[in-house]
Amino acid sequence: MSVQSVRDFLSATAPDIAVIELAVRTATVAEAAAGHGVAPAQIAKTLSLRVGERAFLLVAGGEARLDNAKAKAAFGGKTSLLGAEEATALTGHPIGGVCPFGLATPLPVYCDLSLKAFDEVVPAAGSPHAALRIAPDRMAALTGAVWVDVCK
Repeated sequence: MSVQSVRDFLSATAPDIAVIELAVRTATVAEAAAGHGVAPAQIAKTLSLRVGERAFLLVAGGEARLDNAKAKAAFGGKTSLLGAEEATALTGHPIGGVCPFGLATPLPVYCDLSLKAFDEVVPAAGSPHAALRIAPDRMAALTGAVWVDVCK
């Protein structure tokens, strides 16, 4: 069902973008990079985060690491990862397939500047076996994301 919510989102907002489903698991950055034939940094990983009671998504390059000081300044407090159950409940996507498309609950989306190093990135698409290819600026526009500099 989760991949279908991504397909529905794309059908309504970007019908030219197709979901790519692979037989191999692509839940980690390394698996996704190997499966899609791209550099690990080109994978657009989606982190489910919280500051206080506010949950949100951060999409960052596959090799980028959250810089706690930058994140605290940008998001107004110390960030923590959501637990797997809460992330799945809020996004509607299982861990390994979390993405900013077709969300079960409207959540703020942020895109880290690390994504801008590429013309095309590969985020998950609602399943550990599904992804899509998209320009970072287009992904941000489609999801209403705000660009931030919070990774190193």
